[in-house]
Amino acid sequence: MADDYLRRTAITRPILTTEQQDLLDATISEWKTACNISSRIGWENGETRKTYLQDLAYDTVLEETRLGSQHAILATHQAAAALDGVESIEDLDEHYKTSRPEFTSNTVKYDTRTMTLFDDGSVSLSTVDGRIRCDLNLPDEEDGYQHEYLTDDEWEVTESTLSKRDGEYYLHLGFRKDKPEKQVERQDDDEDRTVLGVDLGIVNIATTSTAYFASGRELRHRHREFERIRGNLQQTGTQSAHRTIQQMSGRESRYLRDQLHQVANQILEEARTYDCEYIAFENLKHIRERAPPVKEFHQWAHRQLVDLVEYKAEAEGISVEFVDPKNTSRRCPECGHTSEGNRVRQAEFECESCGATQNADYVGAKNVGWRYVRRGLQSSRRTGDSQLALKSGTVTPNRGFVPSD
Repeated sequence: MADDYLRRTAITRPILTTEQQDLLDATISEWKTACNISSRIGWENGETRKTYLQDLAYDTVLEETRLGSQHAILATHQAAAALDGVESIEDLDEHYKTSRPEFTSNTVKYDTRTMTLFDDGSVSLSTVDGRIRCDLNLPDEEDGYQHEYLTDDEWEVTESTLSKRDGEYYLHLGFRKDKPEKQVERQDDDEDRTVLGVDLGIVNIATTSTAYFASGRELRHRHREFERIRGNLQQTGTQSAHRTIQQMSGRESRYLRDQLHQVANQILEEARTYDCEYIAFENLKHIRERAPPVKEFHQWAHRQLVDLVEYKAEAEGISVEFVDPKNTSRRCPECGHTSEGNRVRQAEFECESCGATQNADYVGAKNVGWRYVRRGLQSSRRTGDSQLALKSGTVTPNRGFVPSD
């Protein structure tokens, strides 16, 4: 059955005393034991269904661990999910040798009965010896995406995970809300639809048809510096150098993802500001085919950015679509003349026919959006006039440019 909810995860860190850390360590240890007990019982009985495995393993878990009743139930459910995954692999490949799932990660599951979030930014967590309450290490509201879920009543807390890594504790808070009715599904085929075009590039990692430019300069600089330092450390070849590379990789990944989140948020803001029901990207398959190996980093960044826009757009009821990018950098959006000679240089476009000059990435964004607008003309049921969002108005196939109010 399809999931009727949007689901998101917000990561934060609990601020713990030494005593609270000890209690959580003990809870994590007991949780792993409980999951392994349930896994063994489910494996021996060939049972992967949650409620049935709960009936089989619940009493044993309570007898052999210090977990409370709700955590015991969650442990049996966790084991059932793992066993079901093994069974699915066997169904796909009967020759693939599987083994009983074992739980070794320093994690423990929480739900609304074992964890409570408070409006003052604190959390209450069940342990093997009662509950602890601690503050969450949250960033300032203007800097932290977590507040979007913590302060919005539409998002409700669901199953979450506490993990311990390198001596630090992290709380992965799960949230969900009802999926919005898609705007594109609410519209009839004879209604106008507004499209935001997005060009993906190197100098500017993203450019919209409404003239938002997301520079890729800092991303490229940080990535080149990382590659340079990693190369020097790899030549060193020591264990210390290897650990340093791992730490640097984590920092770079977090930095890049944060930057791409900001770009994705701004693209969504452009779509909301200009009342766009669609966001059109160029098909990433064509980017991979035309980009040399040296551009692999940008291919990865573009894929990550599109994924982020897709899941953020879903929450807004906005549809993300893709078009063939062929000649989007060579076609003049003013007169339609298409020629390789229109692209004077990397950042400059000048039409050989009508003489129009514009930023080349902006031209690409308009052509990407325009291609999706024109795709709608092929619908036999369509009687309306879809339009491309521009900074100063919209442009339609039939009415031409329409300035904004």
